[in-house]
Amino acid sequence: MRFGVTLFTSDRGITPAAAARAAEDAGFDAFYVPEHTHIPARREAAHPATGDASLPDDRYMRTLDPWVALGTAIPVTSTIRLGTCVALPVEHDPLTLAKTIATVDHLAGGRVTLGVGFGWNLDELRDHGVPIGRRRTMLREYLEAMQALWDDEEAEYHGEFVDFDAAWAWPKPVQPRVPVIVGCAGNEKNFRWIARNADGWMTTPREDGVDAGIAGLRRAWAEAGRDGAPLIHALVPGRPDPDELARWRDLGVTEAICGMPDADEPTVAAYLQHLAGRVAHLREPASGDGPPAVPVHR
Repeated sequence: MRFGVTLFTSDRGITPAAAARAAEDAGFDAFYVPEHTHIPARREAAHPATGDASLPDDRYMRTLDPWVALGTAIPVTSTIRLGTCVALPVEHDPLTLAKTIATVDHLAGGRVTLGVGFGWNLDELRDHGVPIGRRRTMLREYLEAMQALWDDEEAEYHGEFVDFDAAWAWPKPVQPRVPVIVGCAGNEKNFRWIARNADGWMTTPREDGVDAGIAGLRRAWAEAGRDGAPLIHALVPGRPDPDELARWRDLGVTEAICGMPDADEPTVAAYLQHLAGRVAHLREPASGDGPPAVPVHR
């Protein structure tokens, strides 16, 4: 099992570049950042943690752009994977976003992991013109269209939300396939979507059925005719429990992702070194190759 860390980026505290460098120095395998383009001041959407329109943290309003943030980490790191936990592709133009992600992967030497979400903040999505009832279809088309741009010398895509004729687009990602991990609740509907359209599942911070979820995802994976096994990235809620982490490892969790503070750099570096010591006996030796590329079944 690999170990990653996620930083709730904002315009305060440690910078993403310094955090990623400290995480790599401590031996972690992946560094993640979130995405919110903005937070509407008048909202109706309930936050998953509070159950109402209130937010548990003002950093939601101050979140840095994820791809710019990860871009700053490229020149100060060399092995750690750089990912999103999670990005919201439907809030962007898919051709532009494909270019951005391919550029980051190209400059990073093939280290990008694309964590995506359907989007809990419906008010935010509406501001981007996303039809709420069709956001899953929209995300599927965005991922398919971006993959075509990354794979094909002359790419084209014709769908309900994305439509373009034959086009050239370079750079291509260094990886044969940028791993796509869907952050969502562990239920049958979501697992069927992942098995058809992505490479794995990222649990929510409040997921209390990881064990059952792994079994459910594997069933959906087999039913979809997928080869191999799905990637499973589990977010660690609060303080890591060595016994729980060991159970996850035995169940086949690919990567455990721990939160990290956004304090000053010395405080964060010390925290990461301590955290690395707590999980060292559970880590899989890093191969340097990152997650296995699993082609999506068509």
